[in-house]
Amino acid sequence: MSDDERDTRHEDGDDTAVARPSGKRSARRSRAASSSVATIDRPSDAAKATTKQSGKDKKAGKGGRGNPFKSLMKFLKEVIAELRKVIWPNRKQMVTYTSVVLVFVIFVIAYISGLDLAFIKGVNWLFG
Repeated sequence: MSDDERDTRHEDGDDTAVARPSGKRSARRSRAASSSVATIDRPSDAAKATTKQSGKDKKAGKGGRGNPFKSLMKFLKEVIAELRKVIWPNRKQMVTYTSVVLVFVIFVIAYISGLDLAFIKGVNWLFG
């Protein structure tokens, strides 16, 4: 039985599919594990077209021509689009993360203050 067949079977023998992430990394790992020969991933035609297009955009932007307000609006739209992709923490997570950071900062401050005090005492004792 292959790995894929094992993943789709439940304990009761049911062959219904199990929800499983199918990212590029997992697909590459399974391909690399099954074949002993190293392969080189070549970019697809779409990736090549995107690369060529972005090169043209860079050349056009270097001249300083174009409306700066359009560039600003494009930038802000892209920022908003990226912020929509972010998985924001909930209130409980924010309180936990903030507490951990504050405790760590207090610990580091106390540690450095203790070292500073020890060095001051040591220098005063040595040079009196």
